[in-house]
Amino acid sequence: MPQVITGPGRLPSAAMAIRSVLVIVVAALAFAVTGCGAGSSGPITAADSFLGAFTARDIETAADLTNRPEKALAALTSAWDQLDAEELHANTGAARISGDTATVDYTYEWRLAGGRGWTYSGQLPMVRAGGSWTVRWSGAAVHPRLGDTQTMALSVQQAPRARVNEQSGSDVLVPGTVSRVTFDAAGSADPHRVAAALSQALDDIDERLTPERILDSARAADGAYTVIVLNEVEFGRAGPRLIGLPGVRVTQEWDMAPTDRKFAPDLMVQVRQTVIADVDGRAGWRVVARNANGAETGVLQEVAAQPAPSFALSVDRRIQNAAQRAVDGRREQAMMVVIEPSTGGILAVAQNSAADRDGPVATIGQYPPGSVFKTVTAAAAMAVGIATPDTVVSCPSAITIGERMIPNYEGFSVGDVPMTTAYARSCNTSFARLASELPESALTDSAAAFGIGPDYTVAGLPTFSGSVPAAQDRTQRTEDGIGQGRVVVSPFGMALMAAAVASGSAPTPYLIAGRDTAVDGPRPGLDPEVVRGLRAMMRQVVVSGTAERIADQGEVFGKTGEAEVEGGSHSWFVGYRGDIAFATLLVRGGSSDNAVAVTRDMFAALPGGY
Repeated sequence: MPQVITGPGRLPSAAMAIRSVLVIVVAALAFAVTGCGAGSSGPITAADSFLGAFTARDIETAADLTNRPEKALAALTSAWDQLDAEELHANTGAARISGDTATVDYTYEWRLAGGRGWTYSGQLPMVRAGGSWTVRWSGAAVHPRLGDTQTMALSVQQAPRARVNEQSGSDVLVPGTVSRVTFDAAGSADPHRVAAALSQALDDIDERLTPERILDSARAADGAYTVIVLNEVEFGRAGPRLIGLPGVRVTQEWDMAPTDRKFAPDLMVQVRQTVIADVDGRAGWRVVARNANGAETGVLQEVAAQPAPSFALSVDRRIQNAAQRAVDGRREQAMMVVIEPSTGGILAVAQNSAADRDGPVATIGQYPPGSVFKTVTAAAAMAVGIATPDTVVSCPSAITIGERMIPNYEGFSVGDVPMTTAYARSCNTSFARLASELPESALTDSAAAFGIGPDYTVAGLPTFSGSVPAAQDRTQRTEDGIGQGRVVVSPFGMALMAAAVASGSAPTPYLIAGRDTAVDGPRPGLDPEVVRGLRAMMRQVVVSGTAERIADQGEVFGKTGEAEVEGGSHSWFVGYRGDIAFATLLVRGGSSDNAVAVTRDMFAALPGGY
């Protein structure tokens, strides 16, 4: 090895000349030693050859470059196979030589399956025999902490999958094994008998699966029809009863399963579709050392699993259950949407089975709003300055504007009254007149201020807020102003309107915490004076107007509506109590009192504190 000769003080001239000669000699010797240790026949070159073969997965060549090829072959093969390795990069570093032995620093960079990376450094032992350097085999050639009889292996620990919770933290969707039950009617000699047996086997899980419904659906399907998807507990109950039924097949698969299939079933389907791709966490892994018997003797590398965080829904279990029970009590299509005004959180989306047949209509259905739209008309009238809650308006039994005759319900009239009274009594004639006097875009602008009209991209929830086209024609504005004409809305849109009155501005709705909602369309601000006026008017609807039925349920603010449609009329009630805004719709439910009754049932079922 090169040596550096130094000494104290300054040398005389002759000594300097001698020192120069010594430096040249020492440098020459250093070159000779370095050439011998690291040149074409040195340990680094031999190490590079070994690592080149090892990284190229040319195991036999790499093993032949060691002094114990058989042991090296087994160990190097095991390293690639047991690590489930995809690629290896290696670099050599400094060499240290002591006679006929040496060590060469190395760095390994493994790329393992699943995008895992593992880098570590060690020292490759070398030996010189017959003038040539070769690898002196030991476990350290693979990893610095491996003994000669040890191997290493990759072990993967799956991360717990995410769960979906409702507002209070309880699970509503959990990862697990589900059992898909299918029925191929063509594969059964007696499909009627099989459908009846299926219905009986599944009756305690889903009473809606009647023999007729199962058979009709199976016959309409192109091939096997999915009768039901069972969670693990349900399959434990029903599985034995399904064995041996001709044409019935049960397959198991991983999925997100509801903890309670009666809890917001349509909504849970939509949430599942939204989160399913993001429920897997990042798996943990470790590389362990094993002895000749396969027992683990140490951990060489460990990366902890990173579970995916649970998804938190804005849905409130108690409100959702109360709303669901309330709509389930009706035969016609019944639905309710409940929003938290202060946050925009969706507290409940409830539909009965009659409504479910048409899809998620509570949030995307398009219905004329009838008299609940008088809230928008009243706000527009106040905003443009043609009326206030105290302005006296005429409420005759009927009024003709242009070619349209507008009657009040059953021809009632109350004469000249403040707009608050006309609103509380739901005078069509009063609000038709006000609408006819508005500018052509006033209703459109007023509706947008309540959140009606813009498009909302809500994660986990398809939505339609409403459509309120501008109307140049005076007659058209008249019809639109009482919620008929071309105006259509959804219960979701009407719940937004009620929430806007409660909070003073249109909230941005959301369902899954942390998932932003995109809003496409203008939402002008609401004048605080308009909001105060509407609140007073909506309170009178409950205190002395068309929603007195719900007056015993606390300080409720609301507006009733009955929208005329072919074959009947829709029953509406919208409003709020505290931080709970709602919209209830019974399709062809008749009198608005029916929607009030359903809403009252929801509030009556809530515990104290709501």
